[in-house]
Amino acid sequence: MPPKDAKSAQKKGGKLSKAEKEQLQKEEDVRRQKEEEEARLLAEKEEQERLERERKEQEEHQKLELKDKDRREDELNELRHLVEENQTAVTKWETDSRAKAKWDRYMRCDGSPDPSVQQEINTFINLWCEDPEVQIKPILKECALALRLLEELEGMLKDQPEPADALRYQETLLSIQTLIQSKLDHSTEEILKWANAHSDIETGNMQTVVQDDIITLCLWANLNKNPRFKGFQFEEVGLGFELPKQLAVSDVAVRILHTHYDHLSHLANLKSQNPNRMSLGLGTREELLLEGATPVGECGEMEGDGDRRGSTQQGGAEEEVQSVRGSEGRKSAVSVISMKEEGRSGQKQLEDAQQKLEENGSQIDTMLEGDDSGEGDSTPTPMDPVIDSYEGQVVDLQQYTPLGGVFYCDVFRLPPQSQQLNGWEMRELLDTGLQPFPYPTEQTQIQGSASMKLEDSGVLTSPPVGVTVTLPDSVLFLEDPQVARWDPEGQHWKTDCISETSYDQAERKISFKMDSFYAFTLLQDSYANMPFQSWELRPLGQDSALLTITAALTEVSITIKGSKCMLQSDQERGLNHILGQWMSPSGLQKAMVSAGVNIFVNQYSDKYVSVNAKDPLIEHAVYEQMALLSSAFAFSWSQWNTQCGHERLVLQVCEHLDPVPVREDSWCVYLLGARRSQRLRIKEHSEAFSPELDPGSEFHSTFLHMLRDGMSPAGQERRSHHLFVDAVHRLLRATRPLTYS
Repeated sequence: MPPKDAKSAQKKGGKLSKAEKEQLQKEEDVRRQKEEEEARLLAEKEEQERLERERKEQEEHQKLELKDKDRREDELNELRHLVEENQTAVTKWETDSRAKAKWDRYMRCDGSPDPSVQQEINTFINLWCEDPEVQIKPILKECALALRLLEELEGMLKDQPEPADALRYQETLLSIQTLIQSKLDHSTEEILKWANAHSDIETGNMQTVVQDDIITLCLWANLNKNPRFKGFQFEEVGLGFELPKQLAVSDVAVRILHTHYDHLSHLANLKSQNPNRMSLGLGTREELLLEGATPVGECGEMEGDGDRRGSTQQGGAEEEVQSVRGSEGRKSAVSVISMKEEGRSGQKQLEDAQQKLEENGSQIDTMLEGDDSGEGDSTPTPMDPVIDSYEGQVVDLQQYTPLGGVFYCDVFRLPPQSQQLNGWEMRELLDTGLQPFPYPTEQTQIQGSASMKLEDSGVLTSPPVGVTVTLPDSVLFLEDPQVARWDPEGQHWKTDCISETSYDQAERKISFKMDSFYAFTLLQDSYANMPFQSWELRPLGQDSALLTITAALTEVSITIKGSKCMLQSDQERGLNHILGQWMSPSGLQKAMVSAGVNIFVNQYSDKYVSVNAKDPLIEHAVYEQMALLSSAFAFSWSQWNTQCGHERLVLQVCEHLDPVPVREDSWCVYLLGARRSQRLRIKEHSEAFSPELDPGSEFHSTFLHMLRDGMSPAGQERRSHHLFVDAVHRLLRATRPLTYS
């Protein structure tokens, strides 16, 4: 502090003397030195306190590690025992359930065959094959029974039977699939034979719709041949078509057959497993059958595996019958069907096939031996080996899911109609069956057609065929649907030959054009809902929990109670048929995927979704322990899970015994690894991630014991049933929220 006289001098406006300045500087230096000394002493004290604190923390950490090490083996053994005990109980329950289902199936006595008994299912196929019934209503009832048998066969195949049984089930399954389509073709032919008797007064044509819960058959017969005809809409089912003029003046019939099931996509999956196999128009069925893929058509006729451009295609011979005999000398259901009409149609089929080959410049040994030397005419025909040159347009069924079933769009030759003459009704009878009408064609003019436009090349142009489809009510499309048509030669879905696609979201109606008549389906990206934005699993009571996943485009809630699950969603359109329905976890997964709400992953998902990759062994071990405690603890997504590395997981957890939402301040953050689980000091809203242990907590070798360490007495009383634990575990493993969010 300056002396009084110095202050006086300053007040008087005088200048400080040199001595006064030195005095002031000396006092300032003393003050600064004192402050520096105080700061040094404080820093030394703080450093000593820090070192002491770290020493104590290190000692405590070592004590916790020693404690964890001492009990590690006991904790691991206890967890292993709990998991094995639950798994053993679940396995026993599944075994008992299968035995009970088998007994109930045996005692059903409703006249339906047991698909696991070869003699019964062969008899069923044989009798149905020989049944002369062609009326559509009875046929639809028979198809419903056949589809139920297919579901049973698919269930038996999922149980991983012995290889010989699996092949037999597969043959039977594919035989029934082909027979269903053949029966629908026969009913279509019968309706068309009587088209003029049911013609519409206004249009002069015949149009009809027949449907049940699974199959919708729309038929239109061109009786009037009006060149101004543009198309027709089956308003009651939301389907329609547009015809080019060449077909509007021809003796044709158009069929749109919508099946809610899909019997084609599995053929594409088989094709992708063996991409080197080339498709032969004659040998496709036999080749697929020998690989356990697809059977010979009904009564010896060769179906085109979904090629509904031409209903039933003729093919097959004695060699084909031999190729489908069982490896142990027995006759499979397939061979029984194939031999039924071998005597009266086999020779004719060979002659027809030979004639087709000769017309295309090929040799008969190309058909019988599957020659792929490439000699002769290179133009692909139904009998030529075909290698797809448009691989970029082939639909990847690992990335896209067909939804809403299959739409078979066909054009047929109109069968001869009856004529009235002198009180007699006369009809020309043909044994050719339902005949496809070739479109487009470049060889001859279509009978009765108007003038056709010629391009510079001199080739007849064939305008595309228009199709309009209202999306099925049983499907939720999260994005605009894509259209794919079935390629019967390549045995896969493709996006070529389709143009002018437009989608009316308000009306849920899609329109497009195809260069010919194909079976087609609607596609959706299988992973449109991934990655997830967040997720939560919280208990609702004893053996009851709610799994909520906020996906990319929708939010899904699944209630788990005992061994059953139920879907809940604010989105009702497309999901009404499964909302509120109790199902098994696998049944719910199948229903949701079929309805277009896919939140489930598979071995290919990480190729199409940007994931937060984690060690799968650690991840699945955590799911097991979460399931064991899901009656008492709530679990949730954490933002820190993306910042803790590949070999560690972070999630939020809290004990929660009331069936109400979890309070935000109740959550604690846990870090889980292969050898240690711990509660962290940080919270979800902290500024940065830190693996620092929460004071007052301990390390544990398992997540289970980590949570049990601070569990309340009321929570400890909640011991979950093994079926509930299994249901939760299945859903967690099916969705993998720790990796896909």
